[in-house]
Amino acid sequence: MDTNNLVLKNISNPIELERIYRKDPKAFKKSFAYAWEQHPDSQVLSVWYERLHFKEPATATELSLFQKSFLFMGLLAILAGVSTRIIFHFVEQEAIAPINLAFGIIPFIAAYFVYSNAAKRSIIYSLSALFTISVVYLNLLPLNDKDSIILVYLHLPIFLWVLLGVAFTGNGYSKGSRRLDYIKFNLEFGILYASMAVSGMVLAALTMRLFSFVGLDIEDFYFSNIVLFGAAALAIVAAYLVSMNLKLAKNIAPYIAKIFSPLVLVTLLAYLVTVIWLGKNPFLDRNFLIAFNGILLGVLAVTIFSITERDSDENKNISDYINVSLIVLALIIDSVALSAIVFRLSSFGITPNRFAVLGVNMLIWANLIWIMFSYMRFLQNKSGLSTIQDAVTKYLPVYGLWAAFVIFTFPFIFN
Repeated sequence: MDTNNLVLKNISNPIELERIYRKDPKAFKKSFAYAWEQHPDSQVLSVWYERLHFKEPATATELSLFQKSFLFMGLLAILAGVSTRIIFHFVEQEAIAPINLAFGIIPFIAAYFVYSNAAKRSIIYSLSALFTISVVYLNLLPLNDKDSIILVYLHLPIFLWVLLGVAFTGNGYSKGSRRLDYIKFNLEFGILYASMAVSGMVLAALTMRLFSFVGLDIEDFYFSNIVLFGAAALAIVAAYLVSMNLKLAKNIAPYIAKIFSPLVLVTLLAYLVTVIWLGKNPFLDRNFLIAFNGILLGVLAVTIFSITERDSDENKNISDYINVSLIVLALIIDSVALSAIVFRLSSFGITPNRFAVLGVNMLIWANLIWIMFSYMRFLQNKSGLSTIQDAVTKYLPVYGLWAAFVIFTFPFIFN
């Protein structure tokens, strides 16, 4: 028997039980679980059990809203699949750039979020205008391999991702908590979509194999029509399931963040030691500099997801120090990359690629500095976890603004 269990100690003292619960609900629930196992016949504990596990039955209005939301999701999934297939047809004809495929999915996910969040008309109109301007502008650009055009293609997904974030946060777009939810949504969406996509690939392989037994090669038809349609529609379904608080992705996401952080730290340290040992030089090796920046973006993503998936009730632990180590390491990488970029700019002149990489690295460097100082204050008990999360969420629009700057100015600046 657990002699330190506060619920058991005060089982006959309802006032004290209420005081314990109000002081620390999470600790109370843990103590209660053990106490309930030991005394399932206790009337006091029975009342508390119902209180802790009570769920309001769904009303007719709530059921109606759920059904409408489900039907709207189904309609958007079909429209996304059809739109993506139509866009792919023009991509095959080389009439438009492949990046247009993003417009077959992202605007429909945004439409679902706007609908489910009952966003204000000003938000709906703004998002509609920005999506329309983006797709029209993109297809007015010449189809060529110029660096400025390729940079537009690379930055457009970032800009659309920020627009999707506005749709997700709805009327609370300025609130840090809603932006934090959006970052969490991305990780949970990725887990769920990948899980369903693997199942879809198995089904596709099985289907094509079965048709091959009767002498029919349906690979091209199946990919162009079924797989493409399904991949687009599945994105809408996954967004819907995550937004409906599907527990699978939500339960897995924190563990993935905790597992990957130390693995990334160890791998990165081993890689950097190897790089130094082999004498690789990002100042002169362009491909190595690109790889360096790729590593930086990966570390930034892992760090942000680790921070956002951290439980606010959780005590400081080794994961926090791993996160700080990752941030410091990312700052070192970014500082080296910035030095190499400045060196290449001064030595070889300004190009669209060098200017874009310089801008991105400067933005990331500033963001990492903010996160690092916030984390250090948190570890010194000078601030709460929300300070770190603010350093992540409040900076997100900056990346969107930079992406917009590259998209809408580079083709004219570097014509």
